[in-house]
Amino acid sequence: MAKILVIEDEPDMREGLRYNLEFEGHEVVLTGDGYAGLEAARGAKADLILLDLMLPGLGGLEVVKRLRQDGVRTPVVILTARGQENDKVQGLEMGADDYVTKPFSVRELLARIDAVLRRANGRPETEVPKHFAFGDVVIDFERRTVTRGGKALALSYKEFEIMRFFVRRQGQIVSRDELLDQVWGYPENAIPNTRTVDTHIAKLRKKLEGDGRGHFIRTVHKIGYRFMPEGE
Repeated sequence: MAKILVIEDEPDMREGLRYNLEFEGHEVVLTGDGYAGLEAARGAKADLILLDLMLPGLGGLEVVKRLRQDGVRTPVVILTARGQENDKVQGLEMGADDYVTKPFSVRELLARIDAVLRRANGRPETEVPKHFAFGDVVIDFERRTVTRGGKALALSYKEFEIMRFFVRRQGQIVSRDELLDQVWGYPENAIPNTRTVDTHIAKLRKKLEGDGRGHFIRTVHKIGYRFMPEGE
């Protein structure tokens, strides 16, 4: 997981971010004002910075500006309040990588963090192989067939496409919104109830694992799933 520097002056928000990020396995460094955050960003060797724009001492926009002027290329996700549209645009123009508007859901924030880290680490979504095996399951992506223990499985079109996406992103956290976008084709801001994904995953687990306990397709609390082909 990643080392994340949080620059946030509100104590409750700061501790909430720490709790949720550490719960997902990230290492977290906390600072409460712009000047301290700037110094930490220069020396902490973080993988990502979560930066509130409304900070005492030195505002978030100035922090982004000075970091980029100093040549610090650490990805920055800015946290903004509703109505700060101009600040969002300025932050992105100064070199921030993404933004999340308060109040936000933990799931949304973690998905944004994962996406920014993936881009920063140069982890493109690779093509799937013709054949892929895990446990006693074998998937033939060319012929669209799946066997488990040598016996054919009947996967629906959506279940098969979910597995294609999981194999492409194996080992990575995949949010429910990403699955809806990539498999169902729903555009951003037009996403239906994510329980649709959970229902399909439950059926898919039952077919691939028998007991459906998530040996390979693991639930990531409040975010989505992670496909681990090596199993438990």
